[in-house]
Amino acid sequence: MRRRLYFMLPDLASARAMFDELLLARIDERHMHFCAREGMLPADMPEANSFQKTDLIHGAEVGMLIGGIAGLLAGGLWLIFPPEGMEMRILAVLVSAIGGSLFGSWASGKAARSIPSSSLQPFMDDIESGKVLLMVDVPFKRIAEIQQLVSNRHPEIRFGGVDPHVPVFS
Repeated sequence: MRRRLYFMLPDLASARAMFDELLLARIDERHMHFCAREGMLPADMPEANSFQKTDLIHGAEVGMLIGGIAGLLAGGLWLIFPPEGMEMRILAVLVSAIGGSLFGSWASGKAARSIPSSSLQPFMDDIESGKVLLMVDVPFKRIAEIQQLVSNRHPEIRFGGVDPHVPVFS
């Protein structure tokens, strides 16, 4: 199980140094995500994608739940009040629940893609002022080790906390 650590880096030079040191500490590049002003990061540094920058995952999860419940209710209504000449079965309830979940997940995820991530909100002012946010996904047993590495080598870097919920797709 991985946890996401947040570090606020003062500038791009610190971000580059931290990137190299984490690679030497055997943190894979795909588990590091940098978030900075538009166009600030060089191409060889892994920039945070829409999964990290937006509430896409949370929105899709909520939409799946609401859509599934709505589909289940619609299927129940079809079962109780079937259309003229049709005999409804329990399968219709399940199909409408699954269809509602899929549609709800798609629609809500699409809407949530335009909403900035709520977990990045405390860092947005610093990012706009030219600082760089580093998000590192590490195994639970390595959290203390990585925090110690960063604080020993770079006292100018501010630790921003641990996010216990790291989505699988990010």
